Parts: sequence; structure tokens; C-alpha cells
Amino acid sequence: MRAKVETIRIDGLPVRLHTAASAGRVRSDVAPTVVLVHGIGMSHRSFARSQCALATTHRTVSVDLPGFGGLPGAGRTLSMAELGDLVVSAVRARGADDLVLVGQSMGAQVVTEAARQHPGVVGSVVLVSPVIPVERRSLPLVASDLFRDGAGEGFRMNGVLVTDYVRSVRQYVRELRPMLRYRLEETIAEVRRPVLVVRGTDDPIVRRDWAVGVAARAPRGSFVELPGPHHVQERQPVAFARLVGEFRRSHAAQDIR
Repeated sequence: MRAKVETIRIDGLPVRLHTAASAGRVRSDVAPTVVLVHGIGMSHRSFARSQCALATTHRTVSVDLPGFGGLPGAGRTLSMAELGDLVVSAVRARGADDLVLVGQSMGAQVVTEAARQHPGVVGSVVLVSPVIPVERRSLPLVASDLFRDGAGEGFRMNGVLVTDYVRSVRQYVRELRPMLRYRLEETIAEVRRPVLVVRGTDDPIVRRDWAVGVAARAPRGSFVELPGPHHVQERQPVAFARLVGEFRRSHAAQDIR
């Protein structure tokens, strides 16, 4: 399934959108739109397999943030609040107003901010491997955890990790401090939409008790584990897509009642 790729500018910042849906319905009124947001150093490629699986039943948009995925950098540090607003503004600029936000790793922080700021257009939120556990918020600890995770990611994902990191190094360095300082355990309590936290059972970066705690702090939170490492959405793309679809449908039915 080939995605439609376009780069747009929001307040001068470049955002690349990779849009895919069944039967090529990338510009139709298919609702909701599943928006996929990568982690620090990464790109849309970290959602390549899961987007293909999701696009069989949903309109999907995988995002490249400024400075990542080969895009020019912002030239400055961007806060999670700025990135969250940027994601929603970019997707809405292409006609999507009913959103399921899916963020992985640092992307979980971004979509949490997006949902907090734009509750009127967000139907539900999925946090995949959300970072960072309170006791791990230092650069040496994060680096150690990333190294350990690489051993379990597999050849393809490690290839994506290395090449994406190399081409995003400048923005990567700028975003490290906001990522390390972000208090997800506090801001998630302000998200009133349904929240699903997904963790890979073999993830050395996101501990189970932390992930369970994030789900518990969300007013409408739930928690699920799938077999796999930090990028579990790519290790289990079909199961992950099914999980997102079932989560969205169950809460949509509850909201109708």
C-alpha cells in the first residue's frame, strides 16, 4: 500500500505527512484518522509495518516531525506542547478533525500534549512504550537502556534506528532535555479522552510498573502488553492494529450511549 507523501509548513516549521488508507481513500471523509507520531531520533519508518496493518481499516497519517526523517531542523528546541500543537495543526490542515492519536516513546509525550490542548478533535489516545520512568530520567541511564533495547529489536529495526538517528542528530540533541524533563505522569491526568498504554513485554526502557502507573493516572486509562521490545508496534503490527481498532470501537460505542 503506497502512502501519499506531502510536506507542509506550519508557522514556518516543516512537517511531513505519510497518508495511507484502504482503496486509496487518502482524501476521503473516512473517520477517524489514526495519526502516528514517532519517538526521538526516529521517523515515520518506525511505524511502517503497523501503518500498513492499520491502513486496511482506517485512514492513517504517519508524521515526520521537524528535524527528523530527513526534514530540515527547527533551528531551536521545540517543547512537547509545541510539537503536539504542530501535529494536530498539520493533520487538520489536510481535512482531518476526528483523530486517534498514537505516539511511541517520546511521541507518547507529544500526543499527550496534543490531546490535552485539542480535546475537541481527539477521540482517543494510544501511548506505545511511553517514556520516561521517573527513576530513569538521566542521560546515562537512558543511553544504557537504549543500548540494551537494541539487542532485542532485530536487524530491520536496528537498521532504521541507526540511519534515522544519524540524520536527525542535531534536532535529537535539542529535544533530549524537553524529553527528559517532561512529566507524563502529571499531564496524562489532564487528558479526558480514553487512553490506552501499550508496552512490550521485553522493553528495557519502559518498566511495567511505570506503564501501569501512567494508565492508572489517566481518567479513562487502560493498559495492555504485547510480546516484544520497545518498538513493539513493529514487532507485532497486526496484533497492534487490531488492538487499536478494538480500543477505538469500544470507546466510540460507550460515548454514543
